[in-house]
Amino acid sequence: MLELVERHLETLRRSRLVATATTGGLLNEHFDLNVHCLMSGPLGGDLQIGALVAEEQLDLVVFLRDPLTAHPHDPDIQALMKVCDVHNIPLATNPATGELCVAAFAYADQGDQALAGAR
Repeated sequence: MLELVERHLETLRRSRLVATATTGGLLNEHFDLNVHCLMSGPLGGDLQIGALVAEEQLDLVVFLRDPLTAHPHDPDIQALMKVCDVHNIPLATNPATGELCVAAFAYADQGDQALAGAR
């Protein structure tokens, strides 16, 4: 996530950013971004992001995950993926799709987009 953000820092600085606590804290610390931090993923942060998707407050979700590692909050992750599909919100779950999605937003030059990140 840090590498993706570093490559697209100027685009992301113009966006409203939302993230789970750990990810948002890292982004704020490393890049001095104004990321709104929700709860940690296992404590409900993934579901909070899902609620923002359902309320049509996000334009893109970048949720980088390791598909080979078990996550104790996997049902929450699956629910987030489902709500993105239901509401037709782009969801990047690996670095390659994250790169494409953020680059597409940069190309569109939409300064008011709302992006969410979690890891």
